[in-house]
Amino acid sequence: MCDWAVGTDTGGSIRIPASFCGVVGFKPALGSIDTAGVIPLSRSLDTLGPLAPNVASAARAYSMMSGEAMSGDATRKPRLAVPRGWVADLDDETARAWQLVSAGLPEVDFVERGPLYNLGLTVLLVEAAVYHRRWIAEFPDKYGADVLANLRRGLEVLAVDFDEAIEALPRLREEAMHAMEGIDALLLPASAIVAPTIGAGLEAREPATRFTRPFNTSGQPVVSLPAPVRGLPVGIQVVGKTNSGAIAAAAWLEQEWKQLTA
Repeated sequence: MCDWAVGTDTGGSIRIPASFCGVVGFKPALGSIDTAGVIPLSRSLDTLGPLAPNVASAARAYSMMSGEAMSGDATRKPRLAVPRGWVADLDDETARAWQLVSAGLPEVDFVERGPLYNLGLTVLLVEAAVYHRRWIAEFPDKYGADVLANLRRGLEVLAVDFDEAIEALPRLREEAMHAMEGIDALLLPASAIVAPTIGAGLEAREPATRFTRPFNTSGQPVVSLPAPVRGLPVGIQVVGKTNSGAIAAAAWLEQEWKQLTA
């Protein structure tokens, strides 16, 4: 319908829609694109990026948004790995796609998913609640029930827990980059589920964000790339060390996967 679109990603809101809709979503490294003028959710985690039909279009869009020259060409076979112990409890469609794309890939030790997920969620809830506090008090009817509930959760987080989360961010980000030594990109699902039905409730939130939220905490660049499967789309995350590295790895995979759907 369009060449590319703009998304914001604080816990997966570029990568999850891309995954559910069968397009490419690119969450660049934290701070790559200026977020001035964007209503914040979490100033420590908010990221701007494009959604596009393919990796080359996403790369061109990113270049226009950031001013950083970016090639969407596949240059060489990337060194890929899977974070050990991360991927489990997938729905049937996602499990089949994951088995196909991850076959033969080595596992590597990475930062545990739980701390990355939980600390990032703590930061998000508090910073979102602080920004929206006056509005949720004066105009609660302007918010969806699920959003309002999460904003109010942020007001209940203890200051000491928020401080600990903020202080842990630099250490977790350093550990994540150290764990990437020797590989070009990590591969894992964008979501544990395919697109839920329109009537799905809060039970879909955790499996949808299970694998995306940790990389807002780590600040790493991530491309969500459609897996080469039929039926409902399944997105696969390509987690890099640099923006150009993530795009290059995704471009190579996109090219390789075309042969599987030809």
